[in-house]
Amino acid sequence: MEFTGRTRDLALLVRQLGAVADGAAGTPGRAVIVTGRRRVGKSRLVQEFCDRADVPYTVFQATRGRNPTAERADFIEAASRIGSPGADLLRGLSATDWNQALRALAVATPDDRPTVAVIDEVPWLVEQDGEFEGALQTVWDRDLSGKPVLLILVGSDISVMEALGARDRPFFGRATKMTIDPLDVADVQTMTGLDAAAAIDARLITGGFPQILTAWRPGMDRLDFLRESTADPLSPLLVAGELSLLGEFPEGTRSRAVLQAIGSGERTFGTIAAQAGSQGELAAGTLNPLLKTLQDKRIVAADRPLSTVADTKNKRYRITDSYLRFWLAFLERGIPLVERGRGDIALSRIERSWASWRGRAVEPLIRASLLRLLPDENWPDTEEIGGWWNRANNPEIDLIGADRSPVAKSIQFVGSIKWLDNHPFDRHDYDALSRSLVAIPGTDPNTPLVAVSRSGTTADAPVATWWGPEELVSAWRRS
Repeated sequence: MEFTGRTRDLALLVRQLGAVADGAAGTPGRAVIVTGRRRVGKSRLVQEFCDRADVPYTVFQATRGRNPTAERADFIEAASRIGSPGADLLRGLSATDWNQALRALAVATPDDRPTVAVIDEVPWLVEQDGEFEGALQTVWDRDLSGKPVLLILVGSDISVMEALGARDRPFFGRATKMTIDPLDVADVQTMTGLDAAAAIDARLITGGFPQILTAWRPGMDRLDFLRESTADPLSPLLVAGELSLLGEFPEGTRSRAVLQAIGSGERTFGTIAAQAGSQGELAAGTLNPLLKTLQDKRIVAADRPLSTVADTKNKRYRITDSYLRFWLAFLERGIPLVERGRGDIALSRIERSWASWRGRAVEPLIRASLLRLLPDENWPDTEEIGGWWNRANNPEIDLIGADRSPVAKSIQFVGSIKWLDNHPFDRHDYDALSRSLVAIPGTDPNTPLVAVSRSGTTADAPVATWWGPEELVSAWRRS
């Protein structure tokens, strides 16, 4: 598969290796913690980097639940393939603990030229052996950091990987952190050959996950892709969601029930509790830690209203990954239909609800795109983009431009998102937005009004600024 995108991520790793080669760091060796959601392409990125680096390297990938002795033996075997005189000494060597195994890597690492050493699926090693982190710290300090090596630690469990570098853990202060996000909408457009508006649709459906996008052949429109995917029970679009969830949240777990509730459209604590409980609503003492875990893993986000007045209790929860959101809303219950040859029913369900689902799902992508466009000469003080709502969601404002968050000092603009085919932002939308100003703390009748519209604006809607699909996609092409 051709490697697409990831220019910035590759550049970051190249700079780290350059620092090793130049001896620019305090110690010859450098360590990088690389994390991101499952199936986002971390391993593929790191392998591409190693292939391009033109230096000796080794890649070891852990296996979940494997016998630690066998795991260490494979680790030493991987280290022996570096191709240095020290690596030849490792053949047939065994290790009784991770101290010995990691020291074997140090033996294999050359002293006179840069080397890359990758340990993939680190959370599974932490899970297997409680002494792994301490051994890593000890061997890094005594042996590896004194050599010109770039040690890349990769893992999908974001909470575990972030804890690896936490203040109270052995490896604290020894590594920089790097998060790999899904492919952005500009990369999606490049891969699919779609126009800007259609590329945004493709990004919402696939989440920017490379394995799903490879099935979106150039020339396919959204309906073609969905029709083909819902005709095949083994299509990446259907399979990836279940594989991703099973890796962290097996069926029947309460976390899975909470995700399903949020994925079905529930956004408030109370409605999630009611939907996720098997016999009555989940108690706050049960739901709060579940939501915290999901937020720590970056699977769920909790948004708060943005204005000049603090509001910490009026949260709205959402699935951060648009593909998982799509899968939970449509595909999870559609899989049985596809398996019995009735993908047409699954597709018709998607089409009936597509406009309303997309209207809500596109909001985080639009806000993130505007944060890449702003501040600019028209909005020099706009540093944060959010939304605003009251408890009754009346009004609910799509866009708030502010100077800071979570509590703004000043509101720069108030805006609306209208993401419909062939329906521009018009005077009716403008008047509705204008009437809402009185409810939003920090605004007045002179607060500028803006719009984001898939289909443009009409001449009688005098917004201060509006952005369309082309501007949103171009934001991700900026360096």
